[in-house]
Amino acid sequence: MRRKVPPHNGKLCFLRSRAWGRQVNAKCHTDPAPEHGQPHLGLGIRIRRQGTCFLGGERRGQKTPLIWKFPGNGSCSLDSSSAVSNVRGRNSSGRQQNTFARLARPAMRLKMRGLLPLLASVCLASLHAGLGSSRVITKNKASTPGPRHLLEPIYEVIHTQRGANVTLPCVLRTRPRVYKVKWTKINPTDALENIILITNGQQRKNYNQLSWRVRLRRGHRNDASLVITDVRLEDDGKYRCQLVNGLEDESLFLNLRLDGVVFPYQARLGRYLFNYFDARQKCEEQDALLATSAQLYQAWTEGLDWCNAGWLLDGTVQYPIIQTRGPCGGNIPPGIRTYGPKDSKKDRYDAFCFTSTIKGHVYFIPAPMNFEEAVLACQKQGATISKVGQLYAAWKFLHLDHCDGGWLEDSSVRFPIVNPRDRCGGLPDPGVRSFGFPDKAKRIYGVYCYTQKGGGEWRG
Repeated sequence: MRRKVPPHNGKLCFLRSRAWGRQVNAKCHTDPAPEHGQPHLGLGIRIRRQGTCFLGGERRGQKTPLIWKFPGNGSCSLDSSSAVSNVRGRNSSGRQQNTFARLARPAMRLKMRGLLPLLASVCLASLHAGLGSSRVITKNKASTPGPRHLLEPIYEVIHTQRGANVTLPCVLRTRPRVYKVKWTKINPTDALENIILITNGQQRKNYNQLSWRVRLRRGHRNDASLVITDVRLEDDGKYRCQLVNGLEDESLFLNLRLDGVVFPYQARLGRYLFNYFDARQKCEEQDALLATSAQLYQAWTEGLDWCNAGWLLDGTVQYPIIQTRGPCGGNIPPGIRTYGPKDSKKDRYDAFCFTSTIKGHVYFIPAPMNFEEAVLACQKQGATISKVGQLYAAWKFLHLDHCDGGWLEDSSVRFPIVNPRDRCGGLPDPGVRSFGFPDKAKRIYGVYCYTQKGGGEWRG
């Protein structure tokens, strides 16, 4: 074996040997610290080592490289990174040098006996050269970001309910001399910027339909938090607080989540009859909106299991499965099945609607009546016949539990169950049961009414 110990000026040393009949080449190189900061890999990764050892072994015509590195603290370790780059630095004499870092593999995959001890001896032999020629590496102050003007929020997800007031926090750590704060809402179906409010710290200007329901909190001089009053279903989503400071800007993102319930909805004549626009309209008619993917996922974690695919707000078609079965995606694990984006005009599916709390009450009138008589019965008591979304909200948030089927505004017949029992559908889980869309002329069912007055009970 022939070995040449590397000198202190960072030049190369070579080692040639034969191990188990294979040609082995080892090359060690001490890489002193550059004068101005640290050299960079092509992927923007800083090199934090003072020396590098390369070992290239050949087996059946294939090269198997290993890279060892020592950071200048007396240790030597295997570098299994997969970066391939050309690193440019300076040696102690001021001349530029190139180091080619090859693709490295872990030592366990190199099945060549005797190579690791050989490499370790070479690496340790060149260790003192790397230590002798290294310098103290300091961070480049120009590349270190300064203090952020915006404080990171404690919570990035803010939960609220329909009808409540909610605050989206945005606080300045420091105030630039001239700046603006712009609040926007990011809608998945709208590529345009939906500006809500712009302020310069003294004056403000409101935009779009939220203008009369939003204001700045102004708890102190650096407070640019947004207050939304009388929260509505369409307020759910992602918001951005952007600080504009000359050519620089900073942003933080907050998610407003309404507590609510997702329910499947289909046409009176059967399933898969809605295009995207039909589905959105039908949900709105039932005091709801098309659900988002996040809302459907939350409903699935809470027990929603439905085998019919439905439209979501972003134009995709999905359905949630808890109990796996053949017609519902086969025997693959439970989860959200998705068909991906579909043609909003041509493709036909059901809908998944989302609603939240209600300001009023839903109550039941038990007298058997047809659909027209049910509508009149609610009107006589100063109420309206309940919509599907209102019945689901009363079941979810007011714990409405009634075992009798009743007419609803869309001429369907349903009943809410909080405490499952045999004579109330026989299903083991809570939920809103459905009899579908019976003949409107049949006098079999009662009616569920909705009122914003106190009481919320049948007055016969």
